[in-house]
Amino acid sequence: MALKADLRREYLRRRREIAPEEMEACSYKIADLFFSQFDLRPGQTVHTFLPIKQQQEINTWPIVQHLWQLQVQVAVPISHAEDISMSHFLIFPETRFMEGRWGIPEPINALPIPEAEIDLALVPLLAFDLKGHRAGYGKGFYDRFLSLLPKTTIKVGLSLEPPVEIIDDVHPHDLPLDAVVTPTKVYRFPVAKPHTDASGNQ
Repeated sequence: MALKADLRREYLRRRREIAPEEMEACSYKIADLFFSQFDLRPGQTVHTFLPIKQQQEINTWPIVQHLWQLQVQVAVPISHAEDISMSHFLIFPETRFMEGRWGIPEPINALPIPEAEIDLALVPLLAFDLKGHRAGYGKGFYDRFLSLLPKTTIKVGLSLEPPVEIIDDVHPHDLPLDAVVTPTKVYRFPVAKPHTDASGNQ
């Protein structure tokens, strides 16, 4: 039985054992696969998490920098612990950042953007299953965020590991992802929408 709490412990342990140079190599492989599979156009908006150094997270900055080159707008979150919510802000090459709660980089004096304008969201995770369900850090920020996105928004997880067969303690309100990109493969799930604006393979 694969429970979220057990997966969280195991995959955090595995992540801590990854050497920094291996993590950087995996991050670039994920970025390359992402851009080979998702066709993004100027003027669209991609929401992404920024890496927490202390958590040894996937480095999303190569994705951010290439999105800027494609003239795709980039949005990032600021988390609010008091109500488990996130606000979202556009960032640009000149944007300055400060380290916020939990070590998350947060933009300073950035332009807010509503969830309704997000075309594709990159989602952090620790583990995922073959139905597109994810196990994250367990705080609930992204569960709430995903529920607020338009139905047309494509939800893409980024993972260092291949999927487990099934996560057993999925809740009715948990929204599955449309795809997950790993260093070696892009997994797409039956829930993926026929909407083709940001997806090259649909």
